[in-house]
Amino acid sequence: MRSRYTAFTLSLEAYLLATWHPETRPTSLNLTENDRHILWLGLQIKATGQLNDTEATVTFVARFKDNAQQGKAERMLEKSHFIRLNEQWFYHQAL
Repeated sequence: MRSRYTAFTLSLEAYLLATWHPETRPTSLNLTENDRHILWLGLQIKATGQLNDTEATVTFVARFKDNAQQGKAERMLEKSHFIRLNEQWFYHQAL
């Protein structure tokens, strides 16, 4: 989760797509176009849960400022579902 957050802050689309489960992976994210005005402020992991050997969840809060909205600080709360394939964890979807 932390590496994916960092990838979002750096607009590393290739890394994000490579760590996204093939079943739900989009073809592109267009991060540089869509997120040019986002300033990421921090990530806080609220909870983690191991559902079984191949599934886990991470609940987190990501804080950011959207400079297109006069720099108002906002937060995104999400519970993410991850699936393990071939000894690697992949983001599957938000729950």
